[in-house]
Amino acid sequence: MARDNIALACSECKERNYHTSKNKRLHPERVEYKKYCPRCDKHTPHKETK
Repeated sequence: MARDNIALACSECKERNYHTSKNKRLHPERVEYKKYCPRCDKHTPHKETK
C-alpha cells in the first residue's frame, strides 16, 4: 500500500501534536503544514517526523 502513517511535530517546541497519513507515491518528500500548537498557543509550521 502506498499510504503511510506519519506524525507532525511543531517546528518551535518539537512536540508531536498531530497524526495523519500521506501517499508516498505522490509526495515522497517530507510534508509541512501550518497547524495550531497547543503548547506554543499559536499557529506554527508542523513538519513530518517518523
